[in-house]
Amino acid sequence: MAKVRKFAEITPNLPFSEFNFYDLYRSTFEKSELGRMKELLPLREMADKFGLVSRSLSPKRGRKPFFTPEGKVALMFLKMYTGLGCPKLMEQLNGNIHYQMFCDVIIDPTRPLTNYKLLDDVMLELAGNLRIQQQQDILAEMWKPYMENLDTLYTDATCYESEMRYPTDPKLLWEGIEKSYATMCELSARLGIHRPRTKYLDVQKANLTYRKQRKHTKGQTRKMTRRLLDLLGKILKEIRKIERNDEKAESLLSIREKNGLDIITKMYRQQRNHFESGDSRESIPDRIVSISKPYVRPIVRGKEVKSVEFGAKVNNILVDGISFIEKLSFNPFSEGKRLRHCTTLHRRLFGVDVKKIGGDTGYAGTENRDFCKENGIQTSFVKRGRPFGEEKMKDAVRQELARVRATEMEGSFGTQKEHYDLRRVKARTKKTETLYIFFGIHTANVVQLADRIEKRAQSAAA
Repeated sequence: MAKVRKFAEITPNLPFSEFNFYDLYRSTFEKSELGRMKELLPLREMADKFGLVSRSLSPKRGRKPFFTPEGKVALMFLKMYTGLGCPKLMEQLNGNIHYQMFCDVIIDPTRPLTNYKLLDDVMLELAGNLRIQQQQDILAEMWKPYMENLDTLYTDATCYESEMRYPTDPKLLWEGIEKSYATMCELSARLGIHRPRTKYLDVQKANLTYRKQRKHTKGQTRKMTRRLLDLLGKILKEIRKIERNDEKAESLLSIREKNGLDIITKMYRQQRNHFESGDSRESIPDRIVSISKPYVRPIVRGKEVKSVEFGAKVNNILVDGISFIEKLSFNPFSEGKRLRHCTTLHRRLFGVDVKKIGGDTGYAGTENRDFCKENGIQTSFVKRGRPFGEEKMKDAVRQELARVRATEMEGSFGTQKEHYDLRRVKARTKKTETLYIFFGIHTANVVQLADRIEKRAQSAAA
């Protein structure tokens, strides 16, 4: 069993202070990037909002947790900072004393941690109690003294894609067939009855031949889709028939298997109706594009490289280079209607009114223009109508807002995705995916803020 101690519990127990090598590690940690980051993180307040701090006076029974409440929150920042999965992160945590100091633990090198599920449990605990706006209130209060130009706001939306394959109709249907067929075989075995006959092997061979082809005609795709729909409908029908004929059948299925069958049934109905309509461009409400991630929806972005993305759409605001989440949803929404909400969030976080707003053409609607005009807010929106003697100062402000929005706002998205593990979010549930996005964005924020403060200190010393 691993031996883990808290740094706060360690007291010098050696007769000579010069042998206390932990002081050397502490001094180097304070000067490192991780040390500067930890100084800017209100870990205690965040842990309290996560519900990790117990207010009970009586001691809890059972084994003490490996990590303190602050250490659990710090662990999530460390994960997004390193971009490592839980097995690799545990390996680094066992051997890196600075990582241990950041998470407020010390691990005996002779008895290291070996079960990486310990880290998974911490992240699941945080994911279940995440309240984005409450946590952002705490972070903004901590970072506000180090920020400038609080009256200028930039806003834009992006999609943080989920780790999943591109969902074509044949791929999705075959995935549903494989899972439902395995459930049908398992249920038949548990009941001790013969497995119902289907065309599974024949369709499997035809599907393999179809997948090996580099290009497919519309006729080939439609023929393959019809066979897959017929087979999936047959399998689902046989499973329901077994459940009706035997009262024990439903109780033999686990909750996970039942939920999987419900998702596959809903997907089958969507695909069947879509196939029968014959309109390939038909819009399907709440379309399922992944059986393992049924919460993911297609987000139409209209980009040249990829017109559709699959993941969470997030509308962010940027103040002095620091990003905050205004709205996060796995369903598509129009960011152009969120400008008023952006100003409300800005007022809540920083307590000042917005004087300047930078946004792309998606925010430049009539309603938003009227709102900004009523409140005396300068924008980066191109002025409508024929130009007639407009002041040069306003033109300069508009151009500068548009330039900064196009560089800093888009740059913040690129930094988060390239360096903080948000290019393809590797999470399996909706809550953990939201948790990763939240901590990835604010890890990028705290690193940028720590570097900015360090550069100011160096220039002041010079």
